[in-house]
Amino acid sequence: MKPNRRHVLMAGAVATVAAVATGEASTAQTAAASDPYGSGALGDWTILSHAIATEATITSVRDNDGVYMFGDSIAVQDGKALASQLIARTGKTIAVHNWSGRPTAPAVDALQNWAVRYGMPRRILMATGTNDIFNPPVFAAQVDRTMRIVGSQRTVVWVNVQCARTAKSAAVQLADQRNSAWINSQLSDASKKYSNLKVVRWAESLAASPAHLTTYLREGVHTSVPAGQTARNDLILQALLSN
Repeated sequence: MKPNRRHVLMAGAVATVAAVATGEASTAQTAAASDPYGSGALGDWTILSHAIATEATITSVRDNDGVYMFGDSIAVQDGKALASQLIARTGKTIAVHNWSGRPTAPAVDALQNWAVRYGMPRRILMATGTNDIFNPPVFAAQVDRTMRIVGSQRTVVWVNVQCARTAKSAAVQLADQRNSAWINSQLSDASKKYSNLKVVRWAESLAASPAHLTTYLREGVHTSVPAGQTARNDLILQALLSN
């Protein structure tokens, strides 16, 4: 389903709608013909930076009530700090499979691989979805797929998304924002279907104060360090500790 107006506004008004006015209308119309969602095309994420836990860490996490984490570039940047916080609070560790630029489908492939090869702990953290802005309709099926893999006895903590790339044109920023809201709408709908799916509402946290968009984000996507990283990781940690 596509997001309604409330979902778009709740995700945070990073892209100013007023900026997409008469001067950019023809550009936006031309782009729409070859780019139906307006955010452009996903690049080759397989060549980008990544962080993947060793087999020893994975099995230790599985056996000692730790957390599996599957994420994108934000997770690559913030995952180590999150792991340190979790260890300090609980003594539990995180096994990461984080890859910059990766959309959700291959992240779920990685989850499937670990589930078959190693089994799973009781908590799975999905910090993925931002790179689905390039093709938002496919996201819901991947959430369903995740929940089938995990089953009903484990908890999935999923961070929702906020993207409006400030280096891009106002028209692209608006598309990024709209597509982020679309992804978040699908995730919210899924949480109503699955009682063991817990959404970390990062987008709503950013929208709660205009200052958050500039202090917690850099280039409209990744967290600033330390302010944004700490704010996002705190939300994630709260969700993990409550499940």
